[in-house]
Amino acid sequence: MRHLPVRMARWSARHAGRAIAGWFAFVVLCLVAGIALGTNEATTKDFWVGEAGRAEATATEGGLERSPTERIMIRARSGELDMAAAGAAAQDVTERMRDLPEVESVAAPVRSKDGEVLLVSVVLNGPELKGKKNVVPLLEQTAAVGADHPHLVVEETGSPAISKGVNDQRDEDLALSERISLPVTVITLLIVFGSVIMAGVPLLLALSSIAAAIGLSMVASHVMPDAGVGTNLILLIGLAVGVDYTLFYLKREREERARAGGRLGPEALVELAAATAGRAIVISGLAVIVSTATLYLATDVIFSSLATGTILVVAVAVASSLTVLPALLVVIGRRADRLAPRRAARRARRGKPARGGKPETGRMFGALLRPARTRPVLTLCLSVLVMLGLTVPALGLKLIDPGKDTFSRDIPAMRVYDRLTESFPELFVTHEVVTRSTPEQAAQVKRALEDLGRRAQADPLFARAPKEAESAKDAQDATDAKDATSPGNPTNPKGPQSPTNPRSPAMSEPTVRTSADGRISVLELSVPHPAPSAEAIESLTRLRQDHIPATVGRLSGVETAVSGDVARGRDYVSHESDKLPLVLGFLLLMTFLMTVWAFRSVVLGAIGVVLNLLSAGASLGLLVLVFQGTWAEGLLAFDSLGAIASRVPLFLVVILFGLSMDYQVFVVSRIQEARQNGMSAREAVLEGINRSAKVVTSAAIVMVTVFGAFVALHLTEMKQMGFCLAVAVLLDAVVIRLMVLPSVLLLLGERAWWPARRPGRTVRAQEPAAAGSPAEVG
Repeated sequence: MRHLPVRMARWSARHAGRAIAGWFAFVVLCLVAGIALGTNEATTKDFWVGEAGRAEATATEGGLERSPTERIMIRARSGELDMAAAGAAAQDVTERMRDLPEVESVAAPVRSKDGEVLLVSVVLNGPELKGKKNVVPLLEQTAAVGADHPHLVVEETGSPAISKGVNDQRDEDLALSERISLPVTVITLLIVFGSVIMAGVPLLLALSSIAAAIGLSMVASHVMPDAGVGTNLILLIGLAVGVDYTLFYLKREREERARAGGRLGPEALVELAAATAGRAIVISGLAVIVSTATLYLATDVIFSSLATGTILVVAVAVASSLTVLPALLVVIGRRADRLAPRRAARRARRGKPARGGKPETGRMFGALLRPARTRPVLTLCLSVLVMLGLTVPALGLKLIDPGKDTFSRDIPAMRVYDRLTESFPELFVTHEVVTRSTPEQAAQVKRALEDLGRRAQADPLFARAPKEAESAKDAQDATDAKDATSPGNPTNPKGPQSPTNPRSPAMSEPTVRTSADGRISVLELSVPHPAPSAEAIESLTRLRQDHIPATVGRLSGVETAVSGDVARGRDYVSHESDKLPLVLGFLLLMTFLMTVWAFRSVVLGAIGVVLNLLSAGASLGLLVLVFQGTWAEGLLAFDSLGAIASRVPLFLVVILFGLSMDYQVFVVSRIQEARQNGMSAREAVLEGINRSAKVVTSAAIVMVTVFGAFVALHLTEMKQMGFCLAVAVLLDAVVIRLMVLPSVLLLLGERAWWPARRPGRTVRAQEPAAAGSPAEVG
């Protein structure tokens, strides 16, 4: 591996045209292959986790699975609701929905308790996850009914409509993040290089790497299903690491060009850069890939999808830096060499000195490094104390699985959902009790479940069905739509006759649905509280721990499990919490082993683990401080969940360890190189930090911009991810790499490299072009 980057750079430099054409052919091939195969999307069963997952698997086996359901609300535009007009609108809705192939059944209209809303429930065909695609014709028909009845407000909501709204909003948000991050990235690169061409190279390679990774991810989805989040992460990580890897390589090539002073050709300069920056890019990319691969241990389709997207885009970004980038640099270098005499003449006429010499670190970086150089003990203690202080809030971390109640109210379907649950609070949450038994026990199980339903009705935490029955009776007495939509009416082929239909609010009491073979039964219980609320969570706990054991749980040989909105979220959080020690343990081990392998130092391996923990801990602490409370809601435009989205901490710790390894590898590689060139331990640390500070900070600015743009998004979960990543990169680049790391290495001296022996001085080749290849460094 040590010589691979140089060999690849040498070939690309000597065959620049073929290397460039080959790269873009590879990108096109990836896209064509991905489009041809399409994306294999995850199915509902891929998301099953814990007891809720077992319940849904059992219900599906009996043909009693949950179907996607839409709710159409009809209310007066002003004043009291005219029930005759509302009934006509309800009949219009029913007839239109009944004719759609996407619709399985339409329920009888139900009037709210206050009499101000008439509700029509529509069950869609197909699995739950397909609802967001199948719901479009329903939304169109609802809008048409509203236009035909201008004195009424006819509006639609439901999980399918909300999911579609969330997806649309996410697409708009991603476009906004690109509009924010791309200009800042271009400006940063222009400041670093002072050249439009050189600034365009990192962007070109990053965008082409993203395109190739998207195509490959579509192919990979046929091995590991795509959960719908992989592409988002490819865009996020791809732009960050793609620009960073190219930036490190470009800066090193420019350093070698400045040092050579025109004595070396573009091919030799590229080989010199490959011998150092190229190797660091390979090690860094492998570190990110290995770290991210630990997400597979979570055995979760979302994390697996995130891991696949990240691994692919990082691998492609590394490949672009080792193949097409050297070729582009040679082409640009040859052009620069042709124009060099003309530029030198112009500078001479203007009285300006020729460019060249040792790269400058800059006053700002010198000031940041000065405390570690002059007072390493004090700097180390203060820096670590600050990072530990920022970590403290993470001890109060609370996790929540964000459901539809937490989505942005900028989504129209969410505003309708709020009005729906205000009029029909029993539609907030549904618990589904699923049993499996022998057919001979079916009658006994049914009686036990009915007893469970009566116990739940007597519990204040559950919705009281008699009120629902009264509302239903009022609605059915007041509307002409009853005859057209009532169960069993032969003119309503999609009416609510099937035993697999979900319980309508019109039902007078909880009912039991049983599969055709009598083995599987489902009881649905309503809770008039939103899913994230303490009341809804307590109702699930009481159901599982009290009501079920006292009823159906007493039956011998009967398997019972609970699913539903609350159960899914709670079981998902529990599943992730159980997997966290395993993932974190492997992550720490892999980080240690990768560092030891890269630098042949056990001490550096231990330092890398500790520094990554400091960085991740501080960023998680700030995440909890900002998002778990309410003080920053107005500042960052979000509604606090009172907790952190359950996927965020695990995902962020893994990604942050990988990105922190990026900077660790690049900084320590420069220190190792200076040490191998004969400098003392102290001189090598200062030289390595000086030479890497500006490029590491520039790379950090790009990453912070890309991640920080996600704070402007609507979804709170995405805001949390973007904020935490941006803060972590900033802390890592400034506090860890410019203060903590140099302080530790200055204090340890040669002991930092144990058990590796001090190398002999590496003689740098002065004329690598003549020799055919540069001397290997690092």
